[in-house]
Amino acid sequence: MVQLQFDESTVDARIAECPDRAAVFLVWPREGKPYLGKTSLLRRRLKRLLGPRAHSSRFLHLRPVAERIDYWLYGSRLEANLRMYGLAREHFPDNYARILKLRQPSYVKLVLTNEYPRTHVTTRLSGSASLHFGPFSTRAAADEFEAGFLDFFQLRRCQEDLVPSPEHPGCVYGEMNKCLRPCQQIVSVEEYASESQRVAAFLSTGGASLLESLEAARDRLSADLEFEEAARTHKRLERAQGVVQAKGDLATDIHKLSGLAIVPSAVPESVALWPFFQGMWRAGCDFALREEEGSPRPMDRRLREMFEALPPARRITLTERQDHAAILSGWYFSSWRDGEWVPFSDSSSPPYRKLVNAIHRVAKTAQYP
Repeated sequence: MVQLQFDESTVDARIAECPDRAAVFLVWPREGKPYLGKTSLLRRRLKRLLGPRAHSSRFLHLRPVAERIDYWLYGSRLEANLRMYGLAREHFPDNYARILKLRQPSYVKLVLTNEYPRTHVTTRLSGSASLHFGPFSTRAAADEFEAGFLDFFQLRRCQEDLVPSPEHPGCVYGEMNKCLRPCQQIVSVEEYASESQRVAAFLSTGGASLLESLEAARDRLSADLEFEEAARTHKRLERAQGVVQAKGDLATDIHKLSGLAIVPSAVPESVALWPFFQGMWRAGCDFALREEEGSPRPMDRRLREMFEALPPARRITLTERQDHAAILSGWYFSSWRDGEWVPFSDSSSPPYRKLVNAIHRVAKTAQYP
């Protein structure tokens, strides 16, 4: 952070000291809350806010009340959004989401608190015993994934609170054998719970549990020379693979979502690394492409040392976790994504070779001042 203090006689000189580069900034008044902004050209923006005012100008003018500027240079939009989020939460805790226009992504939620678990699409994380699978790029993508994977299970699709009874009219999914019909007491609570556990395993493993069971069934049928049934199982496997592939690169159990965002840095000859471990952002750092002093070390060794030096994760609220996922999905699914995302399932053993290759690709396209 760079801090510039000024008064009426020095404001123009202080503005002239600012670089004309991308930055997040705060303009502090003598009283009250600061003005938070983001710009691609800091000096020009400050001249508009703090320079001499033209009589016909309708732009916001802060010169009469401002006394200090704080600014942070950034090299990527992801870094800018994370900086804006931290500052907005600190200075505007009651309405930061509106200020940032933070758009929450969609998840497929498996509701486990219900005696007869079901799924539905939501944009909110809850603290109850539920599994949240996402984030998805759009609500439509989440709806399509939910409808697709439920075809492989017999979980109920109704959203009502069931009062099972033999006289219950049921629904079309029960008639099509796509539901175990707990509403009509066709199965016991324990039998239905077994099916919901299969769905939870599917979501927790990103579809691997279903694909493995179908592959094993196909191979067993082939070994028993039941080729027609093996062919039907193979087609079912292909449909399941299509559903799993359609979920996108980010969608997983949100509490297990981990990866590293590699983006351009405001520091020359560097890239910025932003770890996202187990559903939350960790502190980012600038990673130099080459060492200036001493004997050079392999980049993968330096990455390993960086990961080992990360401080322990702090506890965050459910709202913060939801916001962190929103910032990630907003950057990842955008048309302006300025960097690469390398996912990994275990934050204790990242794929260092993939990370090194991604760092080289980002560095090759980065533009430094």
